Amino acid sequence: MTRTTAALLISLLITACAVDGTPGTTGDEGVGESAMTYGDSREDGADSATNLTYPTQHPRIFLTPHRTRLAAALAQGTPAASRFRTRVDQWLGGADLWGFQAWNGALLSQLSGNTAYCTKSVAQVEAQVALAEAAIAANQRPAVASDSYLQIGELIGDLALVYDWCFAQVTSSQRARWIAYANQAVWNVWNYSQAKWGSTTMPWSGWSTNNPSNNYYYSFLRATMLLGLATKGESSQADAWLVKFRDEKILGQLVPTFEQDLFGGGSREGTGYGVAMRRLYELYLFWQATTGEDLATRTGHTGASLLAFMHQTMPTLDRVAPTGDHARDATAAFFDYHRDYLEELMAIFPSSPHAQRAKTLLAGSNVPAMTSAFMVAYDFINDHTQLSAQPLDGLNTAYYASGIGELYARSGWDKGATWINLIAGPYTESHAHQDQGSLMLYKGGWLVYDANVQSRSGLSQKTNSHSLVRIDRAGTPIKQLTGTTSTLAALQQGAGYLHAAADVTAAYRGNSAIQKVQRELVFLPPNVVVVYDRVQTAADTTQTWQLALPVAPSISGATATVASGGHTLSVTRIGATGGAMSVYDFRADPDLKGGFRLDEQLPGGDRRYLHVLALDGAVTAATQSGASGVTLSLASGGTATVSFAPDAVGATLTRAGQAQALGAGVNALPAEAQ
Repeated sequence: MTRTTAALLISLLITACAVDGTPGTTGDEGVGESAMTYGDSREDGADSATNLTYPTQHPRIFLTPHRTRLAAALAQGTPAASRFRTRVDQWLGGADLWGFQAWNGALLSQLSGNTAYCTKSVAQVEAQVALAEAAIAANQRPAVASDSYLQIGELIGDLALVYDWCFAQVTSSQRARWIAYANQAVWNVWNYSQAKWGSTTMPWSGWSTNNPSNNYYYSFLRATMLLGLATKGESSQADAWLVKFRDEKILGQLVPTFEQDLFGGGSREGTGYGVAMRRLYELYLFWQATTGEDLATRTGHTGASLLAFMHQTMPTLDRVAPTGDHARDATAAFFDYHRDYLEELMAIFPSSPHAQRAKTLLAGSNVPAMTSAFMVAYDFINDHTQLSAQPLDGLNTAYYASGIGELYARSGWDKGATWINLIAGPYTESHAHQDQGSLMLYKGGWLVYDANVQSRSGLSQKTNSHSLVRIDRAGTPIKQLTGTTSTLAALQQGAGYLHAAADVTAAYRGNSAIQKVQRELVFLPPNVVVVYDRVQTAADTTQTWQLALPVAPSISGATATVASGGHTLSVTRIGATGGAMSVYDFRADPDLKGGFRLDEQLPGGDRRYLHVLALDGAVTAATQSGASGVTLSLASGGTATVSFAPDAVGATLTRAGQAQALGAGVNALPAEAQ
């Protein structure tokens, strides 16, 4: 593989992207709830650009406040610096390192004074520009325009950094050609209907140029910001790119969108494509290091995302919640990108106790250092050696990111903890799934999961693949629709319990066949989840209560048992709710390589489902209590009775003779430790 080809392919990994090269469509953006704030370090007050400082001498970008630190790390031979130098030296010596970008060499040249690194970096960017010029001369789009300009952040960003960090070794004629090509590419992004290469107009769709919640947007921002900073004073377009980046896109579009839509952090694209936000956090850091202005804290989303991501990480610290499309790796294994996501946020908030806890998480993860050659630079740039580590158990055990509609809870912060997830919120992005109301359960491994984990494509979006109540009409599942917002109707955490309820009726956007779809649960840590579903649909529909499972369950009457990863899960239907249990083999779907689904199917109507999910023998007996309740005999001793209101959100938890009312309404969870 040539280096240029590697540069073109890298976005398949570095930036989450459309799979087939044709972006899908997305509905109107939903409005997230604003029930609580976590990690909100927003900087309020009127906007002002008066404190901005644009360096006039090269190198301009990033290095001024960081040169001494990075050079010292190289001189001391810190582990991160040594790995970085080794990889760059391999590249300089001719090794074909997949996806390795020229700016790595430019950075080491600046820090070491060895111009050989810049010589090769300039040659690599020159090859990109020459190929583009040849395509344009042939009346074709250059590679930077492929896949709706997804790669522009990597390609033009690489050009801009090398231009800046190796300025003395870029000839005047090269500078002129590089700038002309890069300016045209960035202009084409923002003027998509008039996009032009050479003398030929080549319009494109403009996919996500105005959607700050989409991964493409961060690629567009990267090219625009870095090109503007690198060429300011040397290109007539540079100031326009800086205004476009800062004033129009960040402050005028991204900040208000994130403040309205992404309360609590995270991404509506899920954890696969959503990890592309790491590139946004990188831009925040580069911008502040270059201009002195902190854009990261203009929105509380940044700090909240540090917390949200730790809660999205499984207790075993080797995978993340598999929500949304995962085209690169369907299993959602913890990878370099996840490490970088946290490292960028830790660099933004170096004095935060949450950054100190993130350091503990990374050290205990399966990626204690970057594993890929093209990622080692980020361990070096964002080296957190001086950051004190703090234990994870200082964090609360539950977290609600209302802007993405995700509730996470766990029994503790040890690797053997039980983790659950309930989804109810905005469904607005094309990479999100039809999983509103779905449940996932993890302990040492998956017990109830998203079947997409075992898909060939990583794109198994339909309701069939998720643990929810599926509604079919004429033998076909009724789809949940983008542009809708389900709600978390209840949330309360107390001593020894978590209560939550989701109303996902809205996900079907007024479909006449569906009147009500609600899921309510009580989690009794560490090993018991009681789930109650209220579903009302037309008589000509069928309802299927389903759980996606990694292994086939054994069924005995009203109980199904799953043994996986050294743990057992028993699923017990209480009373006459639900239908007979059956098992569906996911391999009947050509996209799925494995997994099974526990199904209970009933005709449409006004139905109620009550189930007890117990891990590792935590419940020795489960007996119906009243019309919609269950009394649990606990292996740890004593009993607990959970009773649900049959027609509206609400429940009662009774333990040791004391009844606790669990009503509707989203209550603030205990504050994260400071």
